[in-house]
Amino acid sequence: MTDRPTPDQPPLEAPQAEAQPAAGAPAPPGPVAWQDQALHELVQRRTELEQEIGELEQRRQAIRREIESSFAGQADGVARRIKGFQDYLVGALQDLAMAAEQVELVPQPLLVQPSPLDAAATPDTPRSTTSTATSSPGASTGLFSADGELIRARLLSLQGQPDFYADPWQLRRSLELSGSSSLENWFLDQGGRGAQPSSGSRNRNGLITAAAIAILGELYGDRFQTLVLASQPERLGEWRRSLQDCLGLARDDFGPTSGIVLFERPDALIERADRLEERGELPFIVIDAAEQVVDIPILQFPLWLAFAPGPGELVPDEEFA
Repeated sequence: MTDRPTPDQPPLEAPQAEAQPAAGAPAPPGPVAWQDQALHELVQRRTELEQEIGELEQRRQAIRREIESSFAGQADGVARRIKGFQDYLVGALQDLAMAAEQVELVPQPLLVQPSPLDAAATPDTPRSTTSTATSSPGASTGLFSADGELIRARLLSLQGQPDFYADPWQLRRSLELSGSSSLENWFLDQGGRGAQPSSGSRNRNGLITAAAIAILGELYGDRFQTLVLASQPERLGEWRRSLQDCLGLARDDFGPTSGIVLFERPDALIERADRLEERGELPFIVIDAAEQVVDIPILQFPLWLAFAPGPGELVPDEEFA
């Protein structure tokens, strides 16, 4: 047998050559080009992150500056308020010390020097009269010692027929004898500073107060203001109606800048009285009979009238709720 192909077998084909890229087509990236591209993307991403970090740092510094400035401003405002309150306390304590120095805790005795006419009196003159006049100075002492006759005459005239058409701030009602006696004792014996027994009702106490206001108006004109203290609105309403009826007043006459001011708290009344004295005016303080306690600072003022309650006038506050 031979190795020659038979005529029926096809001839062997030559191996085909490898495919070549077409002319003009881009060459695929190699390993070096791919690494450069990845590095470029990482650098770009890093740059963006650094920019974001810078912006966040700027915002953090701005917030920190805002917090620091806000805290400093608040601290400065608090310091100013504390300084102002300190100045107020210092001034208040100084005023209180000056007022305490002016309060006469112990009344000074009134020394009456003998008159030369007494020394020149005849020997048969009774010495009892001279000794009595020397030992007792008389009833009209204190703030109204020079106006005793005028006050007695006015109290006597107020006991007559009521004048319903009198001018405002003049008494339009008739004053009872007991009320006249209380006012005479308050004006002349107590010098306008003291307590008087209550007449039994707030309307009668208002009548006595109205008579005192009318007399004070003749003595001091418009240089005084009446301050009424009662710790319940219902009581203040009764005071307003009583004074309005007895003195012929209107609602405009009751207010901070008017002739009569009504107070529920003693501290507000004391502050108002201090302001009046600073302006050279005279506060006239009236204390309701239902007030169980009278603050000590009220006693330093030259004019105050407190009504001492009777057995049935100290009503518990719960009944007015």
